[in-house]
Amino acid sequence: MAIRTYGPNAVDWEERVDLARLREDRLARLRAELDRSEVGALLSFDFANIRYMTATHIGTWAMDKLIRFALLPRGGDPVVWDFGSAARHHQLFNPWLEGEKRARAGISTLRGAFHPDAGVAEEVARKVYAVLAEHGLAGEPVGVDLVELPVLAALQGAGLTVVDGQQVFLEARRIKTPDEISLLTQACSMVDAAYEQLYTFLRPGVRENECVGLVSKVLYDLGSEYVEGVNAISGERCAPHPHVYSDRLIRPGDPAFFDILHSHLGYRTCYYRCFAVGSASMAQRDAYTRCREYMDRAIALVKPGATTADIVSVWPTAQEFGFPDEEAAFALQYGHGVGLAIWEKPIFSRLVSLEHPETLREGMVFALETYWPAADGWSAARIEEEVVVTATGCEVITKFPAEELLVAGRTYYTVDGPLNLRRESQSHLNTAAGRGDDHNG
Repeated sequence: MAIRTYGPNAVDWEERVDLARLREDRLARLRAELDRSEVGALLSFDFANIRYMTATHIGTWAMDKLIRFALLPRGGDPVVWDFGSAARHHQLFNPWLEGEKRARAGISTLRGAFHPDAGVAEEVARKVYAVLAEHGLAGEPVGVDLVELPVLAALQGAGLTVVDGQQVFLEARRIKTPDEISLLTQACSMVDAAYEQLYTFLRPGVRENECVGLVSKVLYDLGSEYVEGVNAISGERCAPHPHVYSDRLIRPGDPAFFDILHSHLGYRTCYYRCFAVGSASMAQRDAYTRCREYMDRAIALVKPGATTADIVSVWPTAQEFGFPDEEAAFALQYGHGVGLAIWEKPIFSRLVSLEHPETLREGMVFALETYWPAADGWSAARIEEEVVVTATGCEVITKFPAEELLVAGRTYYTVDGPLNLRRESQSHLNTAAGRGDDHNG
């Protein structure tokens, strides 16, 4: 499988991502998984699942509101209910939904904001029941991904049997289509550019939140749909590290690592890189080397037929890096599928993978994350790579250099005439700083 990085625009002179094919392929996968399941229909309130099923999107502001819902009946076509103006937009601009036939006005309880006696939950159940009855499925189990308790009660009150449908959705999304892989690769290329700008900007005296602002601007300027988050962690915050940036001022000799999560046409990234700022101690370099070794051992094992147990077996136990058990160390040596959400199937963790292994298959896309605390007791290294499983192995699609620990923000003093010192930043002295064109520092 050739993984190409296209420009984001549509052109007539080159075959790029085919969005009509993307919509058709995703729905076909979901239908096939529904047919293999024991449920009669899939009901979704989850933003990513609704997009996968219906190819609709109303803005990231709605992602946490459970405001909309969609239904895929066995043997039928998906129906999506959205609040008024959004539903009207779908009717006008989403021809694959056949106007009012399958893009309808409807709204859920706004996470309880509606008065409980207003009957909104019951109206959701009525709408769903009507479509199921139309297809002769009212007596079949309905697979739901996530649901508010009043809506669940209303569905059950209407006589519907509600079961877990999230596994059906995630099984369909486990293997990516060629168009999905292209979009995931494009999303990574945008983060490549953000890291290049961040590496040039990063130096003693800047704050973590400034780094977040810079990365967000680069991504939005490149056309990102949504910057979900930028974890910016520096200095003593690295061991153990939180997953939120602060206003900490970055100091000379600090480690700094970042995780950039954004969305390109719905497809996400989860992409760590680690730097030293100004200088790197021996303890930091040793930690990075060990972190990189765990990553390289894992990537070397990725191929169709390998299992998640094979991968995690080359990672250290929780006790080896200072945690009492695998639950306490969860997500430090870790892997997860990436697609329309950042944590999809398969999951890689010593917490679950040794006893419940999952087999790797061609077309999977996932991120592998490694971590190691430094011997100095306060700094640490963190690396993450996204990989696509190919017919013979895998391809890494996160391209910003990470083979060695890069030192950002170095400053050199050069003599400029008698008794004249000129301060020059690393951006002017990449070669002197040991950073050649390959970015190795």
